[in-house]
Amino acid sequence: MKKLVILGGGYGGLKLLLALTNQHLPEDLQITVIDKNPYHSMKTEFYTIVAGTAADKDVRAPFPIHDHVQYIFAEVNQIDINKQQISFKDKSGNVDYDYLVIGLGCEDNYHGIDGAEEFTESVQTFSKARHAGLAIGNLKAYGKVSIVGAGLSGIEVASEIRESRPDLNIRLLDRGSSVLRAFDPKVQAYVADWFIRNDVEVLHHANVEYVEKDGVCNNGICYVNDVTIWTAGVQPHYLVRALPFEKDNQDKIIVNDFYQVPEKENVYVIGDCASSEFSPSGQLAGQQGEQVAEVLYDIFHGKEPKKPKEIRLRGTLGSLGKSDGFGSMFQKSLTGLLPRLAKTGVLWLHKRH
Repeated sequence: MKKLVILGGGYGGLKLLLALTNQHLPEDLQITVIDKNPYHSMKTEFYTIVAGTAADKDVRAPFPIHDHVQYIFAEVNQIDINKQQISFKDKSGNVDYDYLVIGLGCEDNYHGIDGAEEFTESVQTFSKARHAGLAIGNLKAYGKVSIVGAGLSGIEVASEIRESRPDLNIRLLDRGSSVLRAFDPKVQAYVADWFIRNDVEVLHHANVEYVEKDGVCNNGICYVNDVTIWTAGVQPHYLVRALPFEKDNQDKIIVNDFYQVPEKENVYVIGDCASSEFSPSGQLAGQQGEQVAEVLYDIFHGKEPKKPKEIRLRGTLGSLGKSDGFGSMFQKSLTGLLPRLAKTGVLWLHKRH
């Protein structure tokens, strides 16, 4: 019996699972998917949970059912590479594997800033997004919200909260001189103008020195606020950072052309945990998952796996509330309703699949 374990049911793990189960699998293959939640959650939509503009059920989907697949819903305690076992925090017993795919995603990087982990809300997990949503929803009229980080997550969180709560005072702290530095100036200017028109204060050249229960100290000035949300950087899951594999300068595991760990070729790493020339995204993780499925399919059938094709990302889409957005698709910059509709369409297709 060949045992494949998939750690993480996010975008990469799900795409891998779907690609494998849509093909003819050997009878002696057992696939085990391990995730702490009993559903696939769409992390790119967690900002709607924070703002209270979507229900939980709108950003999650059931895992597929298949004769070769079993699920374990528990929190992992350790990945034992030598024994080829997975152990759990809240469940007795271990799970053995012959092949392991790690797609555990990322978590917040607080960059050593005092109080940041203790006193800020997060959008990195479903439970943390719910907690943040409760904090925002319970704010009294004209409450103050600070969002640290003006990348894609920070922009979507700030704009969605504005649409949900017009009464709130929202401040966005941007480390650079312009929001969305990864996009071209046209998109940057469009988003900056949207924030001006919708009364969201943006502070550029931010340098957060520490965070307290009721405020943020930035460049020597302490801003009093009711809720602080952290979107200022991520790092690989702590279990991945603890593994004895070679990593890049972002603590991501270095893999070969087949997404294998060179030191342990029966271990594959995808998504936010794998070193890549691309920035982390659900789209990237999904494509990597599909490519690993092709590699494993060949191996399970006794064939020499083909080298995966070069990753080609279609672009990035972001929302500014429910009827406005921005993005870059096929090397063209888009703003307004069209990229917002495209983002909705991508979500619909993902849920349908």
